[in-house]
Amino acid sequence: MANSAQARKRARQAVKQRAHNASLRSSLRTAVKRVQKAVVAGDKAAAQSIYQESVAVIDRIADKKIIHKNKAARHKSRLAAQVKGLSA
Repeated sequence: MANSAQARKRARQAVKQRAHNASLRSSLRTAVKRVQKAVVAGDKAAAQSIYQESVAVIDRIADKKIIHKNKAARHKSRLAAQVKGLSA
């Protein structure tokens, strides 16, 4: 347990920040799953529009350093390939 007032405060802040980061990671996973669900449904137009929304979410979370920029790029690349693979 933290021994100083400063350490106790930092521990409290860490709990709050961890919950916020977990929420952002959850929204990232949801965005990725929405694109994958549209791809499975086979609707290319819907998949492309959802993909554009998801890219914004992925980039925003990467900018906040919740995930690494390369991981964000990997997600975007794989999702783009899935959307591109759909027949028009």
